[in-house]
This record gives sequence, structure tokens and C-alpha cells, in this order.
Amino acid sequence: MAELSPVADLDDLKARLRQLPFADRVAAEAARARQASLTKPPGALGRLEELAIWLAAWQGREPPRLARVVALVFAGNHGVTVRGISAYPSAVTAQMVANFRAGGAAINQLCRIAQAELEVIALELERPTADLSSAPAMSEEACLAALNRGLATVEPGIDLLAIGEMGIGNTTSAAALCAALYGGGGNMWAGPGTGLDAAGIARKAAVIDQALACHAAMVSEPFGALYRLGGREIAAMAGAVLAARERQVPVLLDGFVAGAAAAVLHALEPGALAHVQAAHLSAEPGHVRLLERLGLRPLLQLDMRLGEASGAALAIMLCRAALACHTGMATFTEAGVSSKA
Repeated sequence: MAELSPVADLDDLKARLRQLPFADRVAAEAARARQASLTKPPGALGRLEELAIWLAAWQGREPPRLARVVALVFAGNHGVTVRGISAYPSAVTAQMVANFRAGGAAINQLCRIAQAELEVIALELERPTADLSSAPAMSEEACLAALNRGLATVEPGIDLLAIGEMGIGNTTSAAALCAALYGGGGNMWAGPGTGLDAAGIARKAAVIDQALACHAAMVSEPFGALYRLGGREIAAMAGAVLAARERQVPVLLDGFVAGAAAAVLHALEPGALAHVQAAHLSAEPGHVRLLERLGLRPLLQLDMRLGEASGAALAIMLCRAALACHTGMATFTEAGVSSKA
């Protein structure tokens, strides 16, 4: 498949979202028929069966395959950290990117056992976004540039994509973005992030409320909310989710921040996330509210709140289990087992 063209402007983004490809019904029906023939009661493998059919539908082939699985981790820095909304300094973002590249983080270990390639995309870490509580986090042009950076990372030939992030301060940005898209103030969407205590969460909620008041006239439009309240890594994840749909690659979405990025596309076009599974329900309290609004049911619930695409990497292993059963199990006829009367 040829290179995807960059998104030129908001009108172009809206037009592309109206023209998204759909799942392959023929492949989905073939996968569903195979599931019905396997040596088990119908539906006995639960969501593993659904995952196998989902993979076939979005890859457009039966059987599906997981030869090339990629985890993308987007990193960005946030100017709002000057407001004391994180338990860690913003320097940790670059330090953790170095740790990812050296192989020392949780995501490295999880990608290794999930047989997934890891790509880390750092977005101008030396130049944080503006403090969103008093100014737009980004210009429209900078936001589009970050979105297009994410769009360009999704290459042809990927069978499954896991998307996550790293960025000190980004749960504040994600919470503000969710509040703009869905209503509710800082108290509804703010959580501990990297480990804030109750006083820190209250301070974070107040900063979010200040941001909403500052940008009230502009954030009712989803893209306006993204560039005013988001971050470069959030815009880039939105671009990667869009590119995956255009290339018909199924996506495992990590936690709250990745969900907020996808929510912008969903707000612009409700069908934009049909190719997406929520990998897990994080311990960040806003995540459950966000998934309800996106209509996504998480595959795992392990009280994780690390980011780094760590929950999505775990869900890759569920997909591999689903594929192993789908392709490796015998049918009733092959096994000489009597089917349901």
C-alpha cells in the first residue's frame, strides 16, 4: 500500500473520517463459521472467539495472522507540569525514553514475550507544550504536525498494532480533553496519575477547571479541544489510530491517555474506532468513564496505570492465544467428535 498522505487541515481530517474503510464481512463470516466448527461448545472460549473474528475482519483474511505485531510508544512533554500536577518532574519523560531504548522498562519485557516490535517516537521533548491552564497547549499547525507524525509511523504489512504513550503531565491533559469532549469538571476526570495524594488530585482538578474556563469558547469542537488541551503524543496517537484504520490494521489501545487521543476521532466520527479494542481498564478513575462513552469493553482489568503501552502489550498475548485456538484446534469432523445434537 502506498504512503498515506498527511492530513492537510481540519476539513481534510473530517473528510477522511467520513471515508474510512469497513471491516471485511466475508473474512469475518468465514472466521465465525470456523469457530462454530471447532471442538468446543459454541461461545465457550468467550472473548477469545471474538478476538479471532475481529482480527480476521480487520486484516481482511481468514485465517488471520500475527506475523508482524508492533507496539508504538509516543512521548511528549507538557508545560502544565509547572502547576505541580505530577509526582515526577518533566525530565523523567526523556529519561524513560532512554530507558525504553536501552531495553530496561516494563514495555521492553512485555514486548519481548509478546513477540512484538517496539518503536519509541519522541516528539520534541526539549520543547514542552504550553501550560494549558493559561494558553493553548499547541498551535493548530503544531497539532497537525504531531498528528501527521503519528500517521506516518503506521507502515504497510503490520498485522496488529498496540498504541501507548509516555509523558509526565499527560493524565492532566487527557483529563482536560475528556472534560471538554464529554462534560464534567476536573473533579470528575482527574486522578492520581503517577501517584498524587488527595491534595495533589484536588490541585490537578483545579488546574483542569482553569483550563476549561480559559478555553471555553474554543473546546466545544473536538480538534479545538485537542490542540488547546492535548499534547504532541496525544495528537500523534490520534494520527496512528487513523492511519491504522486507513490501512485496515486492528488496534489495541492502551490506557486513559491513549483513550483520550482516540476519543477525539470518535467525537468527530462515531464509527472511527470500529477497528479498536480497549486492551485494559486502568486504575486511573477517568478511564472507566471514558470507555463507557467510547462503547469499548476492556479485555483486561489488572489495576495497571503505568502507560508505556504495557496493558496493550499484555493484550497482544490474548490475541496470540485467540489465534492459536482458532487455527490450531481440530474441527468436530477432523477429531471425530460428535457435535451438538
